Amino acid sequence: MTPAQNKAFVQSIMEARARRDNAPFLAAMADDFVWRIIGSTAWSGEYVGKAEIRERLLKPLYAQFTAPSSITASRILADGDHVVVECRGDATTTSGERYANTYCFVMRMTDGRLREMTEYMDTALAERVLKPPPARP
Repeated sequence: MTPAQNKAFVQSIMEARARRDNAPFLAAMADDFVWRIIGSTAWSGEYVGKAEIRERLLKPLYAQFTAPSSITASRILADGDHVVVECRGDATTTSGERYANTYCFVMRMTDGRLREMTEYMDTALAERVLKPPPARP
């Protein structure tokens, strides 16, 4: 795919995320997708494979929200097989706190599939508002 096609593909995923629909994002992940979260929080690290991402990252994260989070892109840039998305999330935790994080996602795509993503975020907010995920085995 061309950079313009990659950008349009990611833009459609982000439009769905803004509507609190994460199904297109999950469907776009390759089975061996790698998600890296930068920082030194309990959430930081590398999650490898769609199954691990769902079980060890998304399941414990989404369990803390009263409804699916929305993530709204403010800028999407594409260069080669990389797409960069600046965005803002919005969710309410089950304890009643607002979780409105800012993100920068650097995604790598091949053959119309998301292969890897590095996530930069406000780690202090994540530490303050979110409960840590279960310990890694």
